[in-house]
Amino acid sequence: MMSLANDGVEIIASDFHPRPYAAALFDFDGTLSLLRRNWQNVMIPQMVEVLTDTASGESQADLHGLVKEFVTRLTGKQTIYQMIRLAEEVEKRGATPLDPLEYKHEYLDRLWKQVGQNVEACRSGHVPPDEMTVPGSHELVQRLEDAGIPMYLASGTDEKYVLDEVAVLQLNDYFGEHIYGALDDYKKFSKAMIIERLIQEMGVPSEQLLGFGDGYVEIEEVKKVGGVAVGVASDEEGRAGIDQWKRHRLIDAGADLIVADYRCLDTLWTTLGMD
Repeated sequence: MMSLANDGVEIIASDFHPRPYAAALFDFDGTLSLLRRNWQNVMIPQMVEVLTDTASGESQADLHGLVKEFVTRLTGKQTIYQMIRLAEEVEKRGATPLDPLEYKHEYLDRLWKQVGQNVEACRSGHVPPDEMTVPGSHELVQRLEDAGIPMYLASGTDEKYVLDEVAVLQLNDYFGEHIYGALDDYKKFSKAMIIERLIQEMGVPSEQLLGFGDGYVEIEEVKKVGGVAVGVASDEEGRAGIDQWKRHRLIDAGADLIVADYRCLDTLWTTLGMD
């Protein structure tokens, strides 16, 4: 592994090399959208509350550490998988868990109190879309479109919310019908399934797949097929600089390159070999 800082682009993988790209696959939250920023600050406390109620005797700090680890590891997968894991942890402690869907609905209700304000502020025009995206997002997708590279979006957030929020951020025209999100029948959607469809049905050469994401899942899945993975270590609250915790997580997942956001677009473009 090597790590070379170059005007905002950090090269991590020693075997990374520029190549032509036939498709770009994006995660949504934290990679393009900031509408749901800090969702972890809603999910993790909820789960700690649930586990505290099992009266296992564990400290709040221990429970928080446990929950943060598995929530982080499952980031990028559909939300239901985090709730399935929560139910398993409840059962391990000798208590009877709720159905994971009940935990998910409670989480979505809590989260919407925060996210709903962001969405409506953006929809109404009080907050411009650029302020609710990772900096440089619109410039990046425009440049990919100009280069003739088809774009696909796959999110672990429920599809109905993703479709609405992509439109609110004025990104829908770039992805068209290629926007995928979590389904009630959760076994019918995964990022791995989307990648397989791109390769098998749409003829995208696997090594020419370019992926962007801020979580384990999309990075790992792109790397599994031999594509190039750009890890986006975005500071969702400050909208500036690297989130070091995310950076380490993305390196562990196998990211080829790390960026904080897309302000370094010219350098990123050159590094990827797109000039």
